[in-house]
Amino acid sequence: MPLDRNDIARRAAQELENGFYVNLGIGMPTLVANHVPEDMTVWLQSENGLLGMGPFPTEDKVDADLINAGKQTVTAVPGASYFSSADSFAMIRGGHVNLAILGAMEISQEGDIANWMIPGKLVKGMGGAMDLVAGTRRVVVMMDHCNKKGQPKLIPECTLPLTGVGCIDMVITDLCVLEMNKDRKRFELTELAPGVTAEEVLEKTTAEILVERTPIDIPV
Repeated sequence: MPLDRNDIARRAAQELENGFYVNLGIGMPTLVANHVPEDMTVWLQSENGLLGMGPFPTEDKVDADLINAGKQTVTAVPGASYFSSADSFAMIRGGHVNLAILGAMEISQEGDIANWMIPGKLVKGMGGAMDLVAGTRRVVVMMDHCNKKGQPKLIPECTLPLTGVGCIDMVITDLCVLEMNKDRKRFELTELAPGVTAEEVLEKTTAEILVERTPIDIPV
């Protein structure tokens, strides 16, 4: 069965390491905050000026003044700090963020990403994604394998305005995990959702991907 959003977030959380500074993009990636292992210290950074973001609050702990970059109310862990958006982007552009976990509308076979606008639709702004994919040490994408029309989101070349070029290291979808082969500039299929086959992934992917070893099951 394909993974649900929380399963994808749980798998993405496995990319965290103790002591990491991590930025979570708006949308599905924010769910990763709920799956940080209890024995791990990870500092979640939000580009609106928060370092030390915790899980989403319960109703009795909602603070309307404490929000993430997606305008959702969040919590802060002990030791969290608050600063200007300018300082936040200095952290990102200075290469001080170990990992960014983002959503995407399209990913190309060479690791390009389009995730900030759809022409003709309301756009609030490009946000921090362009800085994140350029300044963060490693970039992981969480997304559904196909869009709402059933069309592949992993395609030969992005058709939407680009956020970054050749910058994605891993893609985690509801069907599989793909890791970028830096030498061949193609994603390699490494893990499959329970019950999903490599053939099914290939049928729903127009990008050229590598299948050169038997994928393991995604641990969920």
